[in-house]
Amino acid sequence: MTTTILGPDGKARCGWCGTVPEFLPYHDTEWGFPVADDVRLFEKLSLEGFQSGLSWRTILAKRENFRAAFAGFDFRRVADFTGRDVERLLGDAGIVRHRGKIEAVVNNAQRACELVAGEGSLAAYVWRFEPDPASLPAPQTVSTSAQSVALSKDLKKRGWKFVGPTTVYAFMQAMGLVNDHVHGCALRAEVDRARAAFRPPRT
Repeated sequence: MTTTILGPDGKARCGWCGTVPEFLPYHDTEWGFPVADDVRLFEKLSLEGFQSGLSWRTILAKRENFRAAFAGFDFRRVADFTGRDVERLLGDAGIVRHRGKIEAVVNNAQRACELVAGEGSLAAYVWRFEPDPASLPAPQTVSTSAQSVALSKDLKKRGWKFVGPTTVYAFMQAMGLVNDHVHGCALRAEVDRARAAFRPPRT
């Protein structure tokens, strides 16, 4: 794959977003833009967990089904899911039917409620792990970082599951803690501007 491709407007994009049609709008409107909404952050951590061993295309194609199945990823609601809900989800052909991953989302929702009670918000907690951009390697050359390892370890210490360093790094890329758009990609400057204007929540 080349480093960049030309989009339909003639501007360069990260090469990966040209592999399938649905990646381009995701790349242009979501990937890398900073997020402070707790529900969106929880959703992305959950979906990255489901992606483990699979492709992002598979998960992205099923994202609306996942949202319907998991109460819009409102972790306060998911925290109340029971064994009956897990069995219901195992019968839902619209999502990835993996018991361990389904149970992990329910567990993580409960841990998210605990985290918010102690930290004020999931966003305030997550953004404390934002790396110094000057310390980062060239875009899309690594799959983990010191910060993703640290966040992964802390989440696991708090009882979260399916939050390994690679999963967490992909989460950090997508939610804007890292601008991993390659140099030359038209969206890199847009994400830089969005990050410059973004004020991470403190609580």
